[in-house]
Amino acid sequence: MGQSSMTSPFSLGTNLVLCLLVRSSVASCPAVCLCTSDTLSCGAQGLTRLPLLLPPTTSTLDLSFNRLGWLGPSSFSNLPRLDTLRLANNQLTTLGHGVFHNASSLRHLDLSSNRLRVVEQHYLQGLWRLEELLLYNNRISRVESGMLSGLSSLRKAYFSLNQITEFPFFSIQDHSHPFLIMLDLSSNRLSALPWEDVKALPGSVQKGLYLHNNSLVCDCSMYSVFWHWEQRGFDTVRDFTDEHTCLIYGEARASVSFLRHSRYFQNCTVGKAVSLPMMVSASNVVVNEGERVRLDCQTSLRAKELSYVWVSPSQEYLTQAGFNDTLVSVFPNGTLEIPSARVNDTGVYVCTALDLKHAQNATREVNVTVVRALPDSFSTGYTTLVGCVVTLVLILMYLYLTPCRCGCCKQPQPETSPVTAYDPGTLASIFSPTLGHRDSIKVSSNKHVVFIEPVLVDQNGALRAALATDQATLQWEWDTSGLT
Repeated sequence: MGQSSMTSPFSLGTNLVLCLLVRSSVASCPAVCLCTSDTLSCGAQGLTRLPLLLPPTTSTLDLSFNRLGWLGPSSFSNLPRLDTLRLANNQLTTLGHGVFHNASSLRHLDLSSNRLRVVEQHYLQGLWRLEELLLYNNRISRVESGMLSGLSSLRKAYFSLNQITEFPFFSIQDHSHPFLIMLDLSSNRLSALPWEDVKALPGSVQKGLYLHNNSLVCDCSMYSVFWHWEQRGFDTVRDFTDEHTCLIYGEARASVSFLRHSRYFQNCTVGKAVSLPMMVSASNVVVNEGERVRLDCQTSLRAKELSYVWVSPSQEYLTQAGFNDTLVSVFPNGTLEIPSARVNDTGVYVCTALDLKHAQNATREVNVTVVRALPDSFSTGYTTLVGCVVTLVLILMYLYLTPCRCGCCKQPQPETSPVTAYDPGTLASIFSPTLGHRDSIKVSSNKHVVFIEPVLVDQNGALRAALATDQATLQWEWDTSGLT
């Protein structure tokens, strides 16, 4: 009895731990969510707070179309593999400090269609892998200058459909955002921009900067920038020509589409159109499968201290520090080497050279095509040659091989046709005056009488008398055959 009473607490504790483990494993997928291997969909469930005990293997988390109003610190710290987070169409007004702590693997963040008013500096802290940021259709009126700092991998940022009056363009530079190719600030309340800061933006950012549907005030500085962008053929300007408007003297009622009506700026000095020297195109590179490939990164930059970053066709970043394995290597001079090319390596490789000292960058594109190895050309040609020789020998044998002329070979005697084979009566029927009433078969036979008649005469002279008796008829038939 005493022994059982001593062991019972241990057994109860063991059972409690087992129950907790079982419960945690069962609760790893919240009841309001739909879980797959690495995707967790909890959209349109009326959630006011984040679900508890989210699976740590989650790569994509969808929380859109709920009623979330606030996110606290370390809200996603238990999701180290989180790659895509969708929080669109909620009621978020602010984000807590360190909300994305331990979520540095996040690459796609959708915060669109919420109620954010200010984008504070700490909101996106630690997201150095973030590539796409969606903040459109909020109520944002101010973006703090340090908000984009640390987002070194950012490629696309959407701030459209807000109430932004100022934007920290100076915080975007080549060395801080080398991969940024799109900045959408359309449909805001921008009236006057720091044009010197805008012109100092990296060429890739200028090419992907959307500023249409704002309240810009017409002046020569503004017109000069847009005129140069139009001359360079930027799609951000040409695709929204009618939506680029400005206010004459700042009057809301005096709006003009300045790219359509340039006469309002005829006294402005716009200078000479200059193309951006940021892209150096390379010719295509074609290699066979299994061959070594080396791609150089020769750009217009001539500085001695340059850093290089390659982007593969699968949008992976290849750097000297990041890839030192046997599959691909990046050398200090920017050369990319693939020791043994495969068909899957086909695509466009983009190299960006960075001059941090002078805040410049340049890009080079290389289109690589890897083809499968062809069969041995020598063996194929040899087989074809042998086949041609054999065929030629057979043809010569057929044409020039004479039959046997020895005495033992008995030559066949030509057959002699009996005289009765050529019945005069038959010929008489052929040359009958009633030929016009014969059927088509006999007419066809009559056409060949010119070949038959000399043979019959030579072989049977007795036929001459029979033909002579009907000479008139024969002459008429002959002339008719000649006409046909």
